This record gives sequence, C-alpha cells and structure tokens, in this order.
Amino acid sequence: MLMREATPQMLEEWRRIYDAYQPRLKPNRKTATEVIECLKQKYPLTHIKDAAWQQIVIDNVLQNAHAAQKLPAGKTPAAIVFSIPNVGAGKTLYDRQDEVFRGLTIHVGIELETAFLHVEGSSLLWDELFAFRGLDADDLDNVYLVAEYIQCLERFDMLDNVLIDL
Repeated sequence: MLMREATPQMLEEWRRIYDAYQPRLKPNRKTATEVIECLKQKYPLTHIKDAAWQQIVIDNVLQNAHAAQKLPAGKTPAAIVFSIPNVGAGKTLYDRQDEVFRGLTIHVGIELETAFLHVEGSSLLWDELFAFRGLDADDLDNVYLVAEYIQCLERFDMLDNVLIDL
C-alpha cells in the first residue's frame, strides 16, 4: 500500500522491478466474488450497509482513471463494504496496524464489477488482498501496479506461485 508521495528513487525502483518481472507475469486478476470469499474464509466480517461507505468506494473507482476504465460499458459501480472486528484472525491485523491507523476500525470495500479494493486501517490487509486479487492485462502495462504487486507477493512469500518461466 502506497502511503506517501512517490519519490524519484521509488520511481526508479518500480521501473527496475517492472523490467525484471513484468515479462514473467500473466493476467490473473480475480473477481470481486473471489476476493469476498477469500475475506470471508480468513477473517471475521461485519457487513456495513451504510450508503456513505459504499459511496467512498464508488468515488474512488470513478476518480481513478485506470480503475474507472475497467467498468463495463453502461454499468454503474456498486460496492460492498465490511469492517473487520478485533477478534480471531482480525486481531492479528489490529496487532500489526501501522501507527497512522492505530486505534481505527479496519474497513474493506470492494467494487463489484471491477474488484477494485479500498482498505482503510490496515496496509497489511490491503497488501494481502492485492496479492491475492492479481492483475489483469491492462494492469500489467502499469509500472507502479506491477511493482506493487511484486512487493506484495514477496511480503506473503507468494511470488514463485505466479511467475512463469521464460
């Protein structure tokens, strides 16, 4: 999860990672349903039916050109939002919360057409879901997304599972 403004050094590192790994990746982006099932299997969830939370996710999709172009023609974005209670497997996320998020409830929103992810309160959860969800063909042309994906895969020791031999 990018939590600060990009520096020239970060841009150089992203380019290095992209050049090294992009040729060894293939599209593997999962659907929103698959991401939701992954969440349900791993963490306790409370479904948030608050329209304001759903709108935050939808606005993030619409205001991000790369995400917005993934919406099928004529489709209106729709989102589902959950909070993760500080119990069971959720406790691990709270125990490892970044200082900037300390004490905040963890929320995760998923846009249902595009599988766009919106996570508040846990960079660990965002990284985990991003690694699980994967990238589509358009994402594979984006230097930042490929670099972020590789770094997330490495964080969870999943990189070898997605690389193809050249």
